Order: sequence, then C-alpha cells, then structure tokens
Amino acid sequence: MFAATAVLLLAGCGGNKKPQQVEEVAADSTLATYPQKGPMKLLTDRPPQLETPLEIFKQDITPNEYFFVRWHLSQVVTRIDADTFRLRIHGAVDKPLELSLNDLKTKFPADSTMALCICSGNSRSTFDPKIPGSQWGNGAMGNAVWKGVKLKYILEAAGIKKGAVDVAVNGLDAGAIPSIPDYVKSLSVPHALDGEVLVAYEMNGEEIPLLNGFPLKLVVPGWYASYWISSLADVNVLSEKFSGFWMDKAYRITTNPGMTEKPDSLSKETVPLTGIKLHSIFVTPDFRVVQKAGAACHLEGLAFNDGSGISKVEISVDGGKTWQLATMNAPLSKYAWRRWKHEWTPAAAGTYDLAVRATDMAGNTQPEQQWNRSGYARGFIEHIKVKVQ
Repeated sequence: MFAATAVLLLAGCGGNKKPQQVEEVAADSTLATYPQKGPMKLLTDRPPQLETPLEIFKQDITPNEYFFVRWHLSQVVTRIDADTFRLRIHGAVDKPLELSLNDLKTKFPADSTMALCICSGNSRSTFDPKIPGSQWGNGAMGNAVWKGVKLKYILEAAGIKKGAVDVAVNGLDAGAIPSIPDYVKSLSVPHALDGEVLVAYEMNGEEIPLLNGFPLKLVVPGWYASYWISSLADVNVLSEKFSGFWMDKAYRITTNPGMTEKPDSLSKETVPLTGIKLHSIFVTPDFRVVQKAGAACHLEGLAFNDGSGISKVEISVDGGKTWQLATMNAPLSKYAWRRWKHEWTPAAAGTYDLAVRATDMAGNTQPEQQWNRSGYARGFIEHIKVKVQ
C-alpha cells in the first residue's frame, strides 16, 4: 500500500537497463518481475508492457500483482505525491474544479463495479498474416473490482455548460520528445454522464498499482482499455467534438460488423474502436501437456463481450466439424467475463483440434476468420492442438 507518496522504480524503463529478475523461459518469451508485480511476460520495457500468465485466469478476479500493464508513452510517472495530486476538471463547465484524492473519497458517494479491462490488441499474435505491434497472447486483459466515483457526479459538480459535446481525458504519461502526441481520448457527453463510467481510486480493495494507473484510473465498462486512462489527471469538457491523434488516427477500425478487411484491399473508411468484441478463449488444458486416452480432460475458459451478454458457449474436439454446449457459470456482473467449463474424454491417441466459440444474446456467433490492419478486436474462433497418448 502507498502512503503519502507512491514511488515506482521502473527497472527496464531507462533504455539499456534490464528489468529485475529476468528469466528466459522460451525463445519468444521473457518473464520479468517489476515492483508490485509477479513474474509476467515482458513485451516491451519502454513503455512498460507486461502480459498476464494464462494460468492466472483460473481465478475470477485477476490479482493486482498479475494484472496486465499497457502504457502508450515512454515517459511514465515514477513518483506521485498523493497529498498534492489533483484531478483537474475544466473547459465548458460552470465551476472548474481541482479535486484531491481526499475530496473524491469524502465529498462524493463511492461506487463499485466489476469489469473486464482488455487491450484492443489482445491476441494480436494470432492474426494471420502477422501484424506489426505488440505481439500479445491472450493475457492483455484482466477482470477486477473497481471502486471510485462516477464521472457523472464529478461533471455534475462542475456543471456542464449547455451545448457541450465531448469530454477529453488525459493522464500523466508523456512522450519522449515534444512531437509525440499526448495520449488523450474522448467520450461523448452522454456517455460520460451515463452513470457507468467510473473514476477509480481502488482496484480489488487496494490502491491501484502505479503500473496500472495510480492514483486514479478511468474505468469505461464494456469498452476497450484504450479509453481506460491511467494516472488520470485532466478532464476537459469541450463545446465541440474532440480532435486528436489517438482518436482521429490511432485506434480506429473498419466499419463492418466483423471488424475485418483484407491485406490487399484495406477499408477506406474507419471509425474509433469502442466496444469489446465477442470472443472466447481456453484457459485449460495446457496444450503443452500430453493427455491420456480414456481419461477425463477438463476444458475451461472465458467468454466476454461489451456487456450485452453471452447466451451460450460451444466446444468442438474435431476442429469445428461438430459442436457441443459447454456449461457456463453464473454471470459475475454485466461487464465481467463469463466462465465456461466442459468435460471431455478422448477415446483414442492422436492430436485433437479443440475449438471454442461463443454466441451473444442477439444470436451473433464468432466467425472462423477475421483480419484487420491493426490486429484489433480479435473475435475469430480460438483453436488449440492437444496431444493424446
């Protein structure tokens, strides 16, 4: 826990310095242990990007020490004084505010929500053909309980002026040189006032780790983590639509429902990526472990989308030729992932192609194929090969 000052000595974020306790575990995988974090897969150290080990997802709530890390700009904060920190609300408001952490905790009602936070590039490494960018596996996500103040209450206290259109949100990270655009995202005023967007100061009952956004993290349930601003410090209410690199140029996706295009025929029209696309993954079995013929094999995983709900999850053990219903646990919350389970007993030795697909409440089912230029919003069916002897 942090007291008055939060400090993070970011080994590995200073160019040639290496993270603490680096261990080579495979040709393409390095585990690193950063302050406040357990051993996690290291993608980059400047800015820090750490991936959650798949076995952690056997838990419904992702522990803070294993929650994935994703920053966009290399100059991340390494010291924050919690006593002097202020959240600034300004722009098209009647009463600009500068709120301390104590203000947020004592002058506003506290609210909590359990929600999945997932990078839009989660599972990018599985796209074919390959796409430049961080080669995430399935571990650029986590499910947590977030506690804080509804953004709605903060904006109402400031008094949004009539005609306001967007709310721009900014954190404390910065680019290495002035020409790098500041990481600013925006929400429409109606979205910011919907009562679900949260300015969180706690994560799973504790202060938010600095690598995950201490002291404040914007929680935007149902939307990709590109909107979940870490170390939130600035809320700017605008009387016109926000225009900035990270909305106008980056984190954009094709307009078709499948979020797909072809490498030799890229879509000319794109829109900002927002809601989490329907997807499901395997957590067990470990494809590296050989199973035994005639013995029960437990299959388990997670399904999720933008909060509209999952109606069913199906499993195939023959590469998608036939499908069987999996059992789903009760929903944890509207915006959390949904756990599924299935028992399978392979009858004979061989290599099996296991697949999982989810269907949402509107009847939409995951496709077999999907590709887009940025490797965003993976939604195509996951396959794993399992050996049986």
